[in-house]
Amino acid sequence: MLSIEYKTLGQILLDIGARAKSARLRQNMSRKTLAERSGVTEASLKRFETTGQISLSSLVQLLMALDRLSSLDEILAEKMPPSIRELSDTKRQRGRR
Repeated sequence: MLSIEYKTLGQILLDIGARAKSARLRQNMSRKTLAERSGVTEASLKRFETTGQISLSSLVQLLMALDRLSSLDEILAEKMPPSIRELSDTKRQRGRR
C-alpha cells in the first residue's frame, strides 16, 4: 500500500471511502442501518463509499455512529517541538499576539 504522501487527491478520497466501507462491514452494518444511526442519507453514504465525496459534518456523523470519532484527534493537532532548543528557535506565527 502506498503512503498517503504519494497518492493523488482522487486516490486519497477513494481510499478513505473504502476504509469507511470496511469499518461499516466489520461492524456487520448495512448501509441502511448506518444511515439510520448516523442521520446521513443512504445515497450520501453510498456516494462516500464509492467516490470518497462527503461533507465534513456528514463525515463526523458517520464517525460518531461507527464509534470512530477519536480518529479525528490527530487531524490538524499541534505538533510538539522535539526539544527546548527548537521551541526557542521558532519564529512568530502570523496574526496578532
